[in-house]
Amino acid sequence: MHVITRKRLNEFADKYPETRTALAHWYRSMKQNNFDSFAELRSKFSSADQVGKLTVFNIGGNKVRLIAAVHYNRKKVYIRGVLTHEEYNEDKWKE
Repeated sequence: MHVITRKRLNEFADKYPETRTALAHWYRSMKQNNFDSFAELRSKFSSADQVGKLTVFNIGGNKVRLIAAVHYNRKKVYIRGVLTHEEYNEDKWKE
């Protein structure tokens, strides 16, 4: 999968250095796989959830929530946001 954009991961990791390893692992796993459906993606990322048209990944022991638009037909993942668990629970990302 082609992940757009890694910059958001790096910015989050700069702010929360303890998440860097988990985010790097997610990034590598996404780059090394091509998923044709949410079911396939879920076989690799069992904690991923569909929320409307977006996919929410729990990363780093549920400390980080990564919100992405996954386009299976084009093999692209657009990162919409990287949030702490607390920020995610505020639901502002849904706006």
